[in-house]
Amino acid sequence: MIKKKTMSVFSLVMMNVIAIDSIRTLPMSAEYGFSIIFYYGAAALLFFIPTALVSAELATGWPETGGVYVWAREAFGKKFGFLTIWMQWFYNLCWYPTIMSFIAATLAYCIDPNLVNNKFYILPVVFLFFWGATIINFFGLKASSALSSSSAVIGVLAPMVFIILLGGTWIYLGKPVAIEFTWKSFFPDLSSLENMVLLTAVLYSLVGIEMSAVHAGEVDHPQRNYPKAIFWSALIILFSLILSSLAVALVIPQKQLNIISGLMQAFEVFFTAFHMNWFMPILAFLIILSSIGGVNAWILGPSKSLLVACEDECLPSVLAHKNKQGVPVTILIVQGCIFTILCSVFLLMPTITSGFWVLTNITSILALLVYLAMFAAVLKLRYQYPEVKRAFLIPGGKIGLWCVSLLGSLSSLFTIGLGFLPPSQISVGNVKTYELTMIGGVIASTALPFLLYSFHEYWKKRNNSNVDSRS
Repeated sequence: MIKKKTMSVFSLVMMNVIAIDSIRTLPMSAEYGFSIIFYYGAAALLFFIPTALVSAELATGWPETGGVYVWAREAFGKKFGFLTIWMQWFYNLCWYPTIMSFIAATLAYCIDPNLVNNKFYILPVVFLFFWGATIINFFGLKASSALSSSSAVIGVLAPMVFIILLGGTWIYLGKPVAIEFTWKSFFPDLSSLENMVLLTAVLYSLVGIEMSAVHAGEVDHPQRNYPKAIFWSALIILFSLILSSLAVALVIPQKQLNIISGLMQAFEVFFTAFHMNWFMPILAFLIILSSIGGVNAWILGPSKSLLVACEDECLPSVLAHKNKQGVPVTILIVQGCIFTILCSVFLLMPTITSGFWVLTNITSILALLVYLAMFAAVLKLRYQYPEVKRAFLIPGGKIGLWCVSLLGSLSSLFTIGLGFLPPSQISVGNVKTYELTMIGGVIASTALPFLLYSFHEYWKKRNNSNVDSRS
C-alpha cells in the first residue's frame, strides 16, 4: 500500500506567506509609524491566530469544495451559507479596485508621478488591467495559475526584503527619520477612536489563512505540526509586514504619505539617496507583475466558490454556466460589470486616496463579517456533529474552543465598529457623506444576497406549482 504523501511544515508556512503577505497594505500600515508593531502584535493574538486555528478545524472536518459556504451551510443552513459565500465573493469584488489603483499608481511612477491623483488616468488603466485579467481566466485554471505562481514570490517577498534592507541601511548611516522610536510612540493614542480606524486595514492585511487551512489534514501529525506552522507563518508574515511598513514610515512623513503610492514614494527617496534611480522602472515592473498575478488568482477563486452555491440552487442556474475549461464565465462577466460600477466611487469621493480608503474599509468590514460566521460555525459544528472526524482540533478542549472563538469574534466586532468612523489620518471629505456611504455600502452588500435568495426561492416555487398544475 502506497503511503499518502504529507505536507511539510515548511511547505505550509510558505503557502501561508504567499496567501497573506501583501505590499499593497504597507502605506496604510505605515500611517501608524512605530506603533504599527503594537497593532500587528495585537491583531495576531486577537484575530490572526484564532482565525488560523478555527479554519484548520473546519477544513479538516469538512474538506469539500466550497470552503466557508459548506461550513456555514452545515452549521446554519443553505440560506446563511449563501450569505457567507456572497460576502466572501463581494468583499473580493470591493478589493479589486483598490489593488488595481495600486497597480495604476505604481505604473504612474514610471511615466509621471503627478498622474497618481489623476482620476482620468487611474480609471482607464484600472479597467484595462482588470478586464485583461478576466479574459485570461476564461482560458481556465491552468492559464490563470501559471501567471499567478510565476509572479508571486518575486513581486511580494523580494520587494519587501529589499525595502527592509534599504531601511536598515538608512538607519545605519544615520540619515534623518520621519518617525520616533520611543515607548510613547510605540503605544497608540487611544484618546480618540478615530485614531484607531486604520486598524481595519491592519486586520484585513492578515486575512486569508483559511485558504491554506484545507491542507492541515495533509500535514504529518497535524495536532503538533499545524500549530508549529502557524507560529512560523505568523512570525514571517508579521516581521515582513511590520519591518516593511516601518521602512516606508522612516522616510515619508505621515502628512505626505499617499496610501496608494506610498510604497513607490519610499523607494524613490531611498533610490535618490543611494543613487539607484536606475532601478525604479525594474522595481515598478516587478510590483506590477506581482499585483496582476495576485488579482488574476483571486478573480477566479471566489467565483468558483460562488459557483458551488449556484449548483446548490441558491441562485439561478444561468449563472452556473461554464465554458469548456470549467470556468464560470457568466459569473466572471457579472463580476466585471459590478467592478466597473464600483470604480465610480473614485469619482464621488474628493480624492483618489479617500475613494481608495472607502473601498478598502468596506472590503475589510465584509471580510470580518465572514470570519464572524466562521467563529460561530466552529462552535455550532463541534456540538452538533461531535462524531465528525477532524484531523486537527483547537487545543484545550471545549474551553480552548470557546476562548479562541470569543477572542476572534470580539476583536472582529470591535474592528467592524471602528470601520464606520472616519480616520483621523485621511481626508474623506464630508463626514456625514462618508459615514452614510460606509453604512449604505455594508447594508446593501449584506441585504442583496437575502433578496436574491428569496426572489430565487419564490420563482422556484412558482415554477414548480405551474408544473404541478399542468400535470
